[in-house]
Amino acid sequence: MAGPVRQRDAARVLLLDGQDRLLLFHGFDPARPNLTWWFTPGGGVRPGEPPRAAALRELAEETGLTGIELGPQVAVDLAEFSYGGQDYQQHQVFYLARTGPGEVHLDASGSEPEERPQLAEARWWTLDELRATSERVYPVRLAELLGRLLNEGPPVAPVTL
Repeated sequence: MAGPVRQRDAARVLLLDGQDRLLLFHGFDPARPNLTWWFTPGGGVRPGEPPRAAALRELAEETGLTGIELGPQVAVDLAEFSYGGQDYQQHQVFYLARTGPGEVHLDASGSEPEERPQLAEARWWTLDELRATSERVYPVRLAELLGRLLNEGPPVAPVTL
């Protein structure tokens, strides 16, 4: 990466529905709109905010879902990326959560205006779809992590991605 790198903490949610499908958003870099990827709900941790609280806040802002009970922290990751011409090094934690029964209608109206284009498309992915896709999905080892979670349950300590 070139230039100053902005350090950032983030909390993300692996949100599963009743059919073990994972919710992902389709995003892009405004500086390079032809570069797209899929990513989990979540985002930046505010100063003084506990990561669990940030994960719940971000999930509510991005999906309209409240009352979700977060499960354990299941993974940690260091992501290095460029977004909008700014380089980032993001320390992120991932929590497991499940929705209640029935179809979820997503509502990103509570998100920040600059985030809304990133949240214009959401999709529930099966493990097989994640394993088979040629599209970019972040974190890169997400399918591997989801497979472990579905087959073995949450780890005793968070997995490093």
